[in-house]
Amino acid sequence: MNDAEIRQNFHRKVLRRQHARNDTLVIDELGLNHGKCRADIAVVNGQFLGYEIKSDNDTLRRLEEQIKSYNAVFDKISIIVGDRHVNSVQSHIPEWWGVIMSTKGPRGAINFETVRRARTNKSIDPISMARLLWRDEAAEILTQKEVSRKILSQPRAILYEHLAEMLSICELRRLVRMYLKKRKNWRCPESPS
Repeated sequence: MNDAEIRQNFHRKVLRRQHARNDTLVIDELGLNHGKCRADIAVVNGQFLGYEIKSDNDTLRRLEEQIKSYNAVFDKISIIVGDRHVNSVQSHIPEWWGVIMSTKGPRGAINFETVRRARTNKSIDPISMARLLWRDEAAEILTQKEVSRKILSQPRAILYEHLAEMLSICELRRLVRMYLKKRKNWRCPESPS
């Protein structure tokens, strides 16, 4: 089983209900930390869920850095692994991450079994969360909070700092989820600053 097979079947079998809901967005390859890392699958609804896929063909070499990026933003995180990694991965990930094992049956069907349920992340980073917003989205939120035009003209990094300082983590998480779900075009409309 490769990543694409696991992903396709996970969408079809496990995330089927989420795909059917109007209030839920399922995103493949969501850029985290301004694209330095990508979440294989993200689910945005009342919570922000992240899924990392490690097929039997993959190594765990990049996992340490991926863990940092995932931990900074997701409410709950699960790693989907093949037989090869199911035992070894558990010593690499935080104990609150979920583990889902993917196996191929005798007729070729891919099945998923929860080995360990994901628990709530208690260490979300406000700046990393704010970085999920595009600059114009961050500016719109700050405008609603009536910040000065001088602040609004600053680079996006400064806007993210202001959001992290002005909003509670709960409010910031809610707003980020809202803006992600209402995006029409997933290509950023601006040049990086």
